[in-house]
Amino acid sequence: MERSAAATVWRLRATGGHRDRRHPPPREDGDDYVGRKKRGGPPPRPLPEERGAPLVLLFLLGLRALAHVSHRQLLSQPPAAGPRDFSALRARGYLDNITAIGPRTVGSPENEVLTVNYLLEQIRAIERESTDAHKISVDIQRPTGSFSIDFLGGFTSYYANITNVVVKLEPRNGAEHAVLSNCHFDSVPNTPGASDDAVSCAVMLEILNTLSKSSESLQHAVIFLFNGAEENILQASHGFITQHEWAKSIRAFINLEAAGVGGKELVFQTGPENPWLVQAYVVAAKHPFASVVAQEIFQSGIIPADTDFRIYRDFGNVPGIDLAFIENGYIYHTEYDTSDRIVTDSIQRAGDNILAVLKYLATSDKLAKSFDYRHGNVVFFDVLGLFVLAYPARVGTIMNNITAAIAFLYLSKKVLQPKTRAIPNLKKFFTAFSLTLISWVCTLVTVLTVAGFVSVIGRSLSWYTHFYVSVFLYGTAAAAKLILVHTLAKKFFYKNMNEQYLGDTFFDASLMIWSIALAVITQMGLCSAFICTLWVAFPLLTRLMIHKEFSQKGTTMKFVMMYMLGMFVPYLYMMYLSWTVFEMFTPIMGRSGSEILPDMVLAGLIVVITMILSSYFINFIYLVKSTKTTLITLTTVCVVTLILVCSGIFFPYSSDVANPKPKRVFLQHTSRRFHDLDGNIVKSDSAIWINGFDYNGIFHITPHVPEINDTIRTPCEEKAPFCGLPWILPVHFMFRKNWYLPAPEIFPRSPIQFKVLSKELMPWNSMRLSFEVSGPSHMSLYVRPHEGSSLSAWSLGNGTPVASIGGDYFVFYSHGLQAMPWHFWVELTAPGEHSDGIVSLAVAAHYFFGEDQKSPQLYALLERFPNWTFSSACKTDFVRASSFQVKTC
Repeated sequence: MERSAAATVWRLRATGGHRDRRHPPPREDGDDYVGRKKRGGPPPRPLPEERGAPLVLLFLLGLRALAHVSHRQLLSQPPAAGPRDFSALRARGYLDNITAIGPRTVGSPENEVLTVNYLLEQIRAIERESTDAHKISVDIQRPTGSFSIDFLGGFTSYYANITNVVVKLEPRNGAEHAVLSNCHFDSVPNTPGASDDAVSCAVMLEILNTLSKSSESLQHAVIFLFNGAEENILQASHGFITQHEWAKSIRAFINLEAAGVGGKELVFQTGPENPWLVQAYVVAAKHPFASVVAQEIFQSGIIPADTDFRIYRDFGNVPGIDLAFIENGYIYHTEYDTSDRIVTDSIQRAGDNILAVLKYLATSDKLAKSFDYRHGNVVFFDVLGLFVLAYPARVGTIMNNITAAIAFLYLSKKVLQPKTRAIPNLKKFFTAFSLTLISWVCTLVTVLTVAGFVSVIGRSLSWYTHFYVSVFLYGTAAAAKLILVHTLAKKFFYKNMNEQYLGDTFFDASLMIWSIALAVITQMGLCSAFICTLWVAFPLLTRLMIHKEFSQKGTTMKFVMMYMLGMFVPYLYMMYLSWTVFEMFTPIMGRSGSEILPDMVLAGLIVVITMILSSYFINFIYLVKSTKTTLITLTTVCVVTLILVCSGIFFPYSSDVANPKPKRVFLQHTSRRFHDLDGNIVKSDSAIWINGFDYNGIFHITPHVPEINDTIRTPCEEKAPFCGLPWILPVHFMFRKNWYLPAPEIFPRSPIQFKVLSKELMPWNSMRLSFEVSGPSHMSLYVRPHEGSSLSAWSLGNGTPVASIGGDYFVFYSHGLQAMPWHFWVELTAPGEHSDGIVSLAVAAHYFFGEDQKSPQLYALLERFPNWTFSSACKTDFVRASSFQVKTC
């Protein structure tokens, strides 16, 4: 349809079924120190405790404060938007209107109709005001497809008729290449999804608006994908990148995500390879916040989450940048994720950054030749949010190896000279080296023991709402244990040795540990080795600069100040990085499942941070006159905090309106029916199945709802796949503790229909079973081949079945507003005849919206839950051949 300002093409397209088939100067030794004492020279003065230890503690507290301030400093009030600038106020208008629609679950009218219509209205309005320099095309895609993914232990996904809104902004004469910007407008059930991911779609709408009003033509096209099925485990992005005709032109992408609500958006994944993309972000982003450490942590699988980045990388072979809001993850995926909790400054930051990077890529010559620049990884990290340092990983490897080599050379020269003292020096050096490692191990064991005790007595997550509790409990315990071990070593093992020499030796021992870590991590190919480089290079330079200060009379305070200044950079960066890590990991502990002990995880993390930050302050223990006051203070704080934690004064959860930190609970009112070989029902039951998202389970809920207690723990149906339970995703290994409260049978208005269409004998003792399933927008299929048989092929994914953890097979199904019945087949190999059949199948239907979502019993139960819980609930129909077995003919 022709417009006066620009050309816009509107198309409504439905894609049919699809099956994807891809895939220094020398030092004086100890004898010299002793010799000076014997020759009558003035001995170096030990640092008095009242001057040394408090200074160190104040220094560390100051670093933490600086890191906290720097983490938020870029959220200051932005300047007013000009005619060609990103406007956070307009973006907030989009955000408010999208979230006002309500929860946008895939398949619901809110997601498939209302949100889509709203997006189209805004795009039309933007098109009407665009300049003649651009052409806008729009496509509504409804793809159907299937793929397998190794996320959550591995499963297969099938989607039908889901929705993508795709907009292409290109020069009037067209463009051969494009950069993709991706967000998703769907949300998890029962949540408004403001941060995840409505705010990103609002940002993209405003970026489209800003770019379209520019009189300057872009060199390449910008494709805006508003995808409508990300929360269904990345289905819509797969449908786009594998089926849409515009996907072939995409050379790079930016994915906008959230793991928290507002704050700064973190670049936590880039590539694969393609260092030019990181360089584009470094050059263009106005408020950079990026970390290769976050990338390597996320890609290790430690965090149970994934994004569309994986789909574009694995199925589209396209490089990209992954960004996510990470602040306040406590309310991520809850009812509290509302638009008013996202400050306008956060929207402005994100808009400024993404607009600048998109413009840079859309006018870059490298985009058209991206495959020529794809080789090599890159080390990147921001410096207090002010700017980003980035360099090729191969350069980092050279730098790391040179730094480690210089450190080893320096240490060997110190230890092995003079030659007459080489053996004694080596013994003293490796004794200090061993003592440092022993102190770390003792500290880790002690703190983990405390964490284990807290978990056993039922006080886990006491720090969830009060983070300072973890510092006062585990941080002080770690510091006290470290100081105690070295104080005892100084008193009994090094009783008659010179303090200055001991301090010097333990400094060198820490330098050796960091140098070894640098060499090992570099050889492992991890880009995060740059942290070790900081902890080797700056201390080594500091040691060389203040070498003479160790032996000069009256320079104690001068030595301390110079020492702290030399260590300032690694300590400041480590505090900044630590705060980011804690900000990400602490909320995750509230949704990490029933099998992970969160106190053990956080305590271990605090110990690691303590060991890192104390590594070059261990030597001060040997320099100060006494550590008694410090030890008593740390121990008192730890013991008092432990007593308070044991008393239960620190309740884990909070319903504070301004800063809620709820406990997450998921309830399903389910009816189950189990059938024998002849289709007869052999067992049936109905109950409300309850899963707590954290280690505490329902411990804190039982006083409010007494019937939910450990007497109703869920039994496992051993012969049924996934214990005969209606898992929405294959997370059974994360939630082994759950509860089964008897309740009346449910009768959904749209019950699931499960049919066996055919049984066909195949060559090589195989049988193909064909099925038809119809039901609500979300269903799960569970398959367990019996002993002696195997699942050799099916019509899903790339044709090769992917087993989940435990050996059963899981298929996640969803469809849009309407879809034809789901047809699929499985092929099993079973030599000989099996009296009990060759396979068990189960199908569950999940009702996440509409009249069938909640039963009266669910409503009544939820009313009794305390206000510090976020309870997501639905009905599940685990019926119609819920355990289906087939005999060979």
